[in-house]
Amino acid sequence: MKQLPLLLLILIAFQAYSSAQEHVPELEDYQNFMKSKTLVLLEKNPMSDFNLVIRNIMENTWTITPYKFIDDAEFEAYRNNSDYSFLMITIASFDKDRTKARYKFLSLLMAERARSVGNMPDLCSLPLGYVGVEDDTYSYKLEAFLRFMQNHVKLMLEDPSLIGSDPFKFYNRKKKDELQSKTLYLVKDELAKEIDTEAEIRDIYPYDFKIVTREEVAQAIKDRREDVVFLHKVGPEHTRIRARVYKMLVGAGAPTIYYFDYEMAKKAADDAFQEKDLKKIR
Repeated sequence: MKQLPLLLLILIAFQAYSSAQEHVPELEDYQNFMKSKTLVLLEKNPMSDFNLVIRNIMENTWTITPYKFIDDAEFEAYRNNSDYSFLMITIASFDKDRTKARYKFLSLLMAERARSVGNMPDLCSLPLGYVGVEDDTYSYKLEAFLRFMQNHVKLMLEDPSLIGSDPFKFYNRKKKDELQSKTLYLVKDELAKEIDTEAEIRDIYPYDFKIVTREEVAQAIKDRREDVVFLHKVGPEHTRIRARVYKMLVGAGAPTIYYFDYEMAKKAADDAFQEKDLKKIR
């Protein structure tokens, strides 16, 4: 896997093992993306979950640009050629975090003539999981993430005023009311103990929800259920790393994010969707 620096969608500057400067995307970058061919960088391990599912997902989901799959050598050959964009898993750490936690992100980058990948425009990046946590915690959600990324690019082109700002503020603000008409899918082991039963959730959250299995989430994504929103939590999963816990509510069918937040985990119990998260979306 490439260990590359990137710029988060929420525009928090950080480094990933280098002193490269971040590159905030501009309108021209999104316009160039629409004219590009997207190169999907496969991981070195041919049996990785990403490699096993991404070909089928791209065929069924990716419509915004032509694409093809590449390996590391081809990435190095193409990364300075502005005719190309890249969809890839990147690994990052945050300078401001005291821990040595490393995170995997799904990143959509534009090629650019630059000394390092850290200078390439980052059109959209989403947290997938911690390094060291099994890929199956996120691989079944990739189809929904790719639908979101394509829709996000279109949104930036339709409203360039959002470029360079914090797009998640837009999603949090605009989408909260829409949750009331959706069914929220929650996996029990991703919930804090004080809200891991239907009765406890119902006391706080007055709208439709279900405590489901990961298989039910995967099926809702496959069926493109417009009425379903699922929780995507990124945490250390008992790897003893105390760092960021990301919480996202993503449309199973609708290509959007309804809620995004993160906090620094100080103890194992923090690695969960909390009561305070539930209160924010009611």
